Amino acid sequence: MTDLEKHVNQPGRAKLVKDVRAKIKELGITYIYFQFISVTGRVVGKGIPADHWERTAEKGFQLVYGSTANLFLDRHNNYIGYGPEAMELVGIPDPETFVQLPWDKRVGRVFCTCFRNREERVNPGGHLTSDCRGNLRIFMDEFKKKHGLELRVGTEPEMMWLTRNEDGTPTGKGFSKPFCYHIDQFESLRPVFMKVIEYANAMGLDMIQGDHEDAPGQLELNWTYDNVLRNADRLSTYRQICAQVAREHNLIACFMTKPFMGVSASGCHTNMSLWKGGKIKVNKLGHKTLPGVEGVFSYVEGGTNTFMPDTKDMQMPGKIGLQSIAGIMKHLPALTALGSSTVNSYRRLWDQGFWAPVYADWGYQNRTCGLRVSAPGRFEYRSVDSMHNPYLLGAALLKACDEGISKKMKPAAPESRNIYEAQKAGKDVKKLPLSLGEALDRLAEDDVIKSAMPDEMYKVFHWYKNDEWERFLGATTQWDLDTYLDCLP
Repeated sequence: MTDLEKHVNQPGRAKLVKDVRAKIKELGITYIYFQFISVTGRVVGKGIPADHWERTAEKGFQLVYGSTANLFLDRHNNYIGYGPEAMELVGIPDPETFVQLPWDKRVGRVFCTCFRNREERVNPGGHLTSDCRGNLRIFMDEFKKKHGLELRVGTEPEMMWLTRNEDGTPTGKGFSKPFCYHIDQFESLRPVFMKVIEYANAMGLDMIQGDHEDAPGQLELNWTYDNVLRNADRLSTYRQICAQVAREHNLIACFMTKPFMGVSASGCHTNMSLWKGGKIKVNKLGHKTLPGVEGVFSYVEGGTNTFMPDTKDMQMPGKIGLQSIAGIMKHLPALTALGSSTVNSYRRLWDQGFWAPVYADWGYQNRTCGLRVSAPGRFEYRSVDSMHNPYLLGAALLKACDEGISKKMKPAAPESRNIYEAQKAGKDVKKLPLSLGEALDRLAEDDVIKSAMPDEMYKVFHWYKNDEWERFLGATTQWDLDTYLDCLP
């Protein structure tokens, strides 16, 4: 069988397809968004009436291959990744991700896995390697089969709520004042974040905490950690929710890394740990009737956290944790291209003084390093911002951990000092890439991290991001005008 046929006929899927039909009837859903994730993390796909659920679940839908690259043109007016002569992908829905949209209960949403067209001459019905979500599932399963371990991830997505003019254009201002952790400023955005939490709860996100950060209109809302794929799905869902709430409140939900200079950027710290065992638990989140299938409301819990200290030193991670740190530290330069994936991302690293992770080092509770042990049993990868694609980054982190564990690598000693003080004392610490172009160069040299983007995935990513970098280099900005317009004679 082809990859597509194996996916459609996998054990238990037929029952899940029936479960979705039952939910469609129970909830009165008449329309469904069939969605997947592009190279930049954008949600793309098609809408299909719910009457066609069974047919679409079996046969899928077709969409141009270039949709995996947002169907964008490069600066030479060529479609990125795939030309107009390319066939169309087949999107197959994953019924375990089906859920109702709380802002229009007539509509449901389901994530999809993408495959090559059935009529392709080469590898017909094969997994579409430019499907970043499908890649992550494959690598997650391979990692678990090889090591018996599951990567669990919790993200901290900062973003800003910006005001807009009557015509919808941004005013250039955040809604609130830049006072970090001030309940008064948090309260000013209460109608917004309470609606976000309401919608998030209805779509399976177990919200656990939130606060006002230190940029204008900047909030961070967190949910319970889970395996790397489900957490990526929830981050994508969270972004959709924020976009909808912004429409309802005449605001802009801004995930751009640094829209303002002189204040903090929007990071998305990624906390990770590797576990053995554990059980799937359905968390009804206060619902008497779940507005979706159980898989959306399921979290993995329990098991053995292999990152926990295994010596008397309660700060030092366990053996597997240290090996994983060593693997990630080795590949930090290439990983930066995925965690800080836009030109604007590097404004965060250059505008120092706001705890931006500029240096390729690690330590305990040390926010001046790119990687820190934030608590016993987990560590925080800090060189990630809110524009990143969590499916690409998740796959790359698995590859880095795999090498560290497989080769029994050991990291250098942790840095407990402020990295700037350590440098003054003579420590030689390398900086992370400080531009998108440099990060892309480091990625091109790193076969391990590139293996997280197999075949067409790397081609699409490099084409898209290299074009973005070249467009920036060729653009005349306001800074150019302010600096050079009146400099002579």
